[in-house]
Amino acid sequence: MQTQTTPSRPFVQRCAARLKRPPRLSGWALITLLLAVLVWAIAPQQLPVSLYKLSLVTLAGVVGYWLDRSMFPYARPDAFLPDTREAGDFLQLPPGETACTLLVAPEESQLRLAGTAMLRRALIVAATMLAMGLGA
Repeated sequence: MQTQTTPSRPFVQRCAARLKRPPRLSGWALITLLLAVLVWAIAPQQLPVSLYKLSLVTLAGVVGYWLDRSMFPYARPDAFLPDTREAGDFLQLPPGETACTLLVAPEESQLRLAGTAMLRRALIVAATMLAMGLGA
């Protein structure tokens, strides 16, 4: 009798784990809020100006990130990194045998593409932050 192996984490558990994590860039939003509180404590009359500038630069970082994602949807940096695959996902194993996790070895060109994509994203984010900071 053959038994089908189940994935280590079912789909529902993976979705629940994703919902428990905070959204992307939420740490930066918290840092911005803490800096605004610090400015309010030191010089309350400068709070509107500082808050305006802090919000513009933070917003520019988020806009730069999403610009990169929208302009290059199929060239995300993580698309070029190694993938982990379960050998038992679609495999019927005889009783007593277990599946193993296989790591797909990255080629040098894949790592070079991942590095280039990361630099591209960093430059786009930096350029939007600089443009917003100089224009404000």
